[in-house]
Amino acid sequence: MLTAYRDTGGEIHKAGSDALPADIIWIDLLDPTPEERERVEARVKIRLPSKEALSEIEASSRLVVDHGVLYLSTPVVARGAGEEIDLSPAGFILSKRLLVTIRYTPLPTFDAVARQMEAEDGLTDGVAVFTALMEAIIDRGADILEHLGAAIDKISRSVFQGGLSDLKGRGNSTGSLRQTLGKLGSMDDRLSKARDVLLGIGRIASFAADIGHEWISPEFRSRLEAVCKDVSSLSDYETHLSDKIQFLLDAILGYITIEQNDIFKVLTIASVVGVPPTLLAGIWGMNFKNIPELNWDLGYPMAWAAIILSGLLPLVWFRKKGWF
Repeated sequence: MLTAYRDTGGEIHKAGSDALPADIIWIDLLDPTPEERERVEARVKIRLPSKEALSEIEASSRLVVDHGVLYLSTPVVARGAGEEIDLSPAGFILSKRLLVTIRYTPLPTFDAVARQMEAEDGLTDGVAVFTALMEAIIDRGADILEHLGAAIDKISRSVFQGGLSDLKGRGNSTGSLRQTLGKLGSMDDRLSKARDVLLGIGRIASFAADIGHEWISPEFRSRLEAVCKDVSSLSDYETHLSDKIQFLLDAILGYITIEQNDIFKVLTIASVVGVPPTLLAGIWGMNFKNIPELNWDLGYPMAWAAIILSGLLPLVWFRKKGWF
């Protein structure tokens, strides 16, 4: 879909228009068709990058200057309100007057800036729209990090304030530990994706402010610098969350080790308790004719008493040692 934003009359033009207006500040391409790509390339005299080119990870492909036009790309959050975060590449082609964006999935941040353009008159050129998009993406990244931080705090409380330790001795202890490990693994994956977005936005905001300093007004340079500072602050917070996840992983693995030790302790007690009765039963079960105990009148009950006592004595000893 092709959308052209705000011509001289303040109108917004959809893809159905036969021709793009001469004076517009933002052309937004959402999963464009070949015809739409050709229309935009003919209109602005540029070559639109493919999805594969936008997905390149090296800086030389994401930060390009050609005849005063900036070609920028970065991954952005396509969906992140639930348990998963999906990233999608987005491209920004920025000149003094016009911004062209190309993306392949609906992005809430772009929709928010589009609504802002409809409601306000402050976005008067492509640099203003680009800056607003950077700020909106950073705000969304901050919301995701806050959501992850709250989820990590919830798991931390369950780990260290009795939630998991209360399950000791129950059949669902192992299942709860596995589930918690899975949640932490998923959170770490989401956090790594948020980190990719922050790094990408920080690079292109700094690059645009530096390269376009001659035609970007001081106001928008300051706002782009503020975006870079926000990225630095959020990166520190992301590092804190990553460290906390690693700490929780180590703690849960410690719980698992303790639980395994408890299992081995039970097996050890059972094996030690069972050895003396087995030894006595084996001795008295041997097929020899001359076994004195066979002729005793109280031999049978005494054998039972000895077997039971040999099993109880280790239990009493382990109990005094505090093994159970």
